Amino acid sequence: MSFHAYVFFSGDCAAAFQRYHEVFGGELSLMRNGDAPPDVRMPDTDDSVVMHASLKVGDGLLMGSDDLSGDDGPKTGFSVCYTAPDVAIANRVFNALADGGEVTMPIQSTFWASAFGMVVDRFGVSWMVDTESE
Repeated sequence: MSFHAYVFFSGDCAAAFQRYHEVFGGELSLMRNGDAPPDVRMPDTDDSVVMHASLKVGDGLLMGSDDLSGDDGPKTGFSVCYTAPDVAIANRVFNALADGGEVTMPIQSTFWASAFGMVVDRFGVSWMVDTESE
């Protein structure tokens, strides 16, 4: 069994997942409203709205979609956690996610990891970036 994060966006899901693809690499899939058969499209919704997005990186899977009922504010109550294989990659990913976002805890050495930091990215998604304990 495995768990995967599913994040709802307020119209910027495609931009968020394209950015995550730049940061993490992997296999990106976007299904837009206009890609669906006419009988299952969301009525009165622009064809560019993302119905489902997925980014597969190694064994990890991040999923999401646009939820136009949202308030476009920060996503609260959770963080997506990324565990990097080393400090250099942790720093690169952290800095990329922080670009246009807000650092809530600078990346630093802790008693449980060689590097750990928290950031809310430009899309309002909270991230924890760490490394495996050495």
